[in-house]
Amino acid sequence: MTTPSPISTTDATSPAPRESHVESGGAARSRGAIALLAVTTLVALAIDLISKYLAFFYVAGAPVTVSREEVLALAAQNPRFIQTVIPPHPPVPVVPGLLDFTLVLNPGAVFGMGAGKRIFFIAFTGVAISFALWMFHAWTRPRDRTAHVALALLIAGGLGNLYDRIVYACVRDFIHPLPGLQLPFGWSFMGSREVWPWVSNVADLFLLIGIGTLAVFLLRRDRALRRAGAVA
Repeated sequence: MTTPSPISTTDATSPAPRESHVESGGAARSRGAIALLAVTTLVALAIDLISKYLAFFYVAGAPVTVSREEVLALAAQNPRFIQTVIPPHPPVPVVPGLLDFTLVLNPGAVFGMGAGKRIFFIAFTGVAISFALWMFHAWTRPRDRTAHVALALLIAGGLGNLYDRIVYACVRDFIHPLPGLQLPFGWSFMGSREVWPWVSNVADLFLLIGIGTLAVFLLRRDRALRRAGAVA
């Protein structure tokens, strides 16, 4: 005696459920996504390292050599002493009133914070890069190209400054936006009256762009999730 087949509860004519356009994960299985992340990271890292090399070769009027041993010896006395490695030189105006190039050695993190904590920032950068790679693997989809570029800029910025900390025991900076522009009403910030007293580099710029781009991507993704939830 033949047992009748159970009746399917799913209508055979009904369309298969489609994958949500806001679902996460899967980028690590996409060759295109991996290639975009890798190529963007390598190009951005090359731009950062080449720009530092050129700046320290030309901006001071003569090539400036940064010795790791000399930096460590000076930093052991006082992290601020490492600036004596760079000879006095006038800033080079790139866009008058908007952008100067001037050489600075940074013993700390972004904006010079945490001077003398080189080992901490090396470890922190390693953790941050690992987290960015985890985000790429577990959090993004193959078509999230904006997020992949943003993560690549974050990784490249971290690697660029990590290279400097390991090879030179400090970070090479040369970009000074808004040079000499003063805060109004005699205000000061962190002991300076300048609107932007910090000197940074291309790696820092990539970090800021990556963070900003990722924030915009997250906001748009959150809105998409809310719309999808409302429709459901």
